[in-house]
Amino acid sequence: MRLRTFESFGLISNGILHSYPSLHDKNETCEITVVGGGITGALISYALVKKGYNVILVDKRDIGSGSTAATTSMLQYETDIPLYRLSGLIGEEGAVTCYKAGITAINKLAEIVKENNFDCGFEIKKSLYISLNEKDAQWLYEEFEIRNKYALGVKWLDAERVKSDYGINSHGAILSEAAATVDAYKLCHDLIAFNVSKGMKVYDQTEVKKFEMKEDFVTVHTESGCEINCQKIIFCTGYESKELLKEKTADLFYTYASVSECDIRLPEKLKDALVWDTGSPYFYMRYLNGRLLIGGEDSSYNHSAKVKERDRENLLAALNTRLPGVNFIEDFSWAGVFGSTKDSLPYIGYSPEYKNALFVLGYGGNGIIFSVQGMEIITDLLEGKQNELAKWYRFRR
Repeated sequence: MRLRTFESFGLISNGILHSYPSLHDKNETCEITVVGGGITGALISYALVKKGYNVILVDKRDIGSGSTAATTSMLQYETDIPLYRLSGLIGEEGAVTCYKAGITAINKLAEIVKENNFDCGFEIKKSLYISLNEKDAQWLYEEFEIRNKYALGVKWLDAERVKSDYGINSHGAILSEAAATVDAYKLCHDLIAFNVSKGMKVYDQTEVKKFEMKEDFVTVHTESGCEINCQKIIFCTGYESKELLKEKTADLFYTYASVSECDIRLPEKLKDALVWDTGSPYFYMRYLNGRLLIGGEDSSYNHSAKVKERDRENLLAALNTRLPGVNFIEDFSWAGVFGSTKDSLPYIGYSPEYKNALFVLGYGGNGIIFSVQGMEIITDLLEGKQNELAKWYRFRR
């Protein structure tokens, strides 16, 4: 396998955007400590700074170099479980609430980017959810009907239309109007740089060794021996939060992604759509500035080089089945870790295991959108307000 790098395309294409010092020679005090300098920590700290909180953000790596660097940044309102199935798990009212919140979050992110003039490649797209066989087409049409019932902006395309418009083999598809793409690594840095300009302190290469929960404050102990004393601590550490929690929140998987060489030839409408299918695990693809990004082939967390080579071959075979005739020559490839919950929903809010600690764990294929939703959930909880989504995203549900 020809690998130019083991790093993701987003990290290589952007390079080093901003650097921050480590916390190694002093103690700090603030209102809220945010742990995690990826896109989730960036969005949550942005919401906190806008509300006027005194915030310190720490990360054990360089900013944005964890899962944020590996994400394929397909922003969709859907969860990994179809609406009709999610309705069976949590009730139709709750499921529709969560799906509509995804559309709201896409619009919210668009507002943030526009308001701050962030140059992060944010673009509104459409989403094409394709069925792989006749059996899948039956339940996918049922999915279309419930989305259409609640005016989620969908159309049903038959197999001939999908083929003529997108060049894709299918047995029918749902076309959704609400979707977007973004350079998550660049957006992460833009948000954090904005926060710093408003007074937030950032320390990267600063690992949290332990934290002590007191009645009305938290002491954060770093690996370097320094302390941060704060009123609240918010963990935006994704799958790594599993080490802190006794409650089982998610199963962990590797997902594989590959980007083609530039100037790939594709149907014009395909360039405007995020495509995913009814497979398990599902295959997905999107146009990326003259290239085609493809991904999927989820596998166990213990990921070997042999497994990665198998994933690569399976991914290319899946592409050729769905989009025959495309000349895909791999230029970059990488694997990233993600978590999957039993109901495809995130965990956002207070954990009963810790006093004065909140978590924003945007598990699943829609983590960035969940993190945008988490901005309002977290600030509402801090202010003692009720939040409709908090009920569905709570711990011990």
